[in-house]
Amino acid sequence: MEGRVDEEVYIDAMLRDLEADLPLLCGRSFETIFIGGGTPSLFSADAIGCLLEGVGGLIDCTQASEITLEANPGALETERFSGYREAGVTRLSLGVQSLNAPALQALGRIHGPQQAIDAVTRAKQAGFKHINLDMMFGLPQQTPAMAMEDLASVIELGVGHLSYYQLTLEPNTPFHHTPPPLPDEETLWRIQQQGHAMLAQAGFEHYEISAFARQGEKCRHNLNYWRFGDYLGIGAGAHAKVTAPDGVIKRFWKYRHPSDYLAAGSGSTGYIQGERTLLSPDLLLEFMMNALRLSAGVETTLLQATTGLPVTAIRDLLNRAVARGLILPVNERLRPTPLGRRFLNDLLAIFQVKSIA
Repeated sequence: MEGRVDEEVYIDAMLRDLEADLPLLCGRSFETIFIGGGTPSLFSADAIGCLLEGVGGLIDCTQASEITLEANPGALETERFSGYREAGVTRLSLGVQSLNAPALQALGRIHGPQQAIDAVTRAKQAGFKHINLDMMFGLPQQTPAMAMEDLASVIELGVGHLSYYQLTLEPNTPFHHTPPPLPDEETLWRIQQQGHAMLAQAGFEHYEISAFARQGEKCRHNLNYWRFGDYLGIGAGAHAKVTAPDGVIKRFWKYRHPSDYLAAGSGSTGYIQGERTLLSPDLLLEFMMNALRLSAGVETTLLQATTGLPVTAIRDLLNRAVARGLILPVNERLRPTPLGRRFLNDLLAIFQVKSIA
């Protein structure tokens, strides 16, 4: 939901977008709904309610027990938390990033530590039992001691899920053009190891490379991604992955800029800007890029169920990964070792092949 546009116009466009995508469902129901991208919490609670009501009128959402909304800790958004909960949202994902004031300022965040703390308090008061916080480490001039103090403060907020990941310098950002002084590789490794140990001691399971959850708090929506499940995406810049009844897998993406997206709805081609069919061997690499992010990996049967490739077709590749200590010996699961999770790019490179025999 990028850009400031008229709520009613944009929600109407999203529902028409979904209606156009209905043939892709092939009668399937939805298990999760995720309202994210940009700042969806700038939309009013009434708008979110209209969106969810409209979605429910078009598709079977009876199994969608997890409905997530991304939000920033700003005062405007937090005032709407009760309305979002009443509209049907069951899980909030808050972009806290840090509870250190200088760090937030260096990141260019408009909220301060107290606003982030207040946002969690208001979310709980609004009735949200499931709250995810996004948090970064490896911030400008951050030491291990500073990072652990920051993480301890976030843990004290008492939420059930944390996305804990390293700051990266994305292209076309101010940080990328003029990089701030960042911790060196050795310091980053110490921060990561100490942080993971602190989270484990606090009862968080490290179930995905950057995701930590207390019992019963894993994000079902993201698990579907990592298990290479299908999903639809509506709205500006949204992406989708859909498996047809014949097993062909396609990715779709919608027009990115809101004005282009809204204009596309009145054209003959609809909201889809482009599509790509996933074919072997790219299909194998995409499956592994998701599945091997999970600490527990996935069952071997999922490979054939989602890609059509039997595990026997990649036995040589798996043996190579096992020999390098990046994957555990393959029986009923494809599971990375701690070394494989640390050097995931090296592990994935094994499955980046030109053909599969």
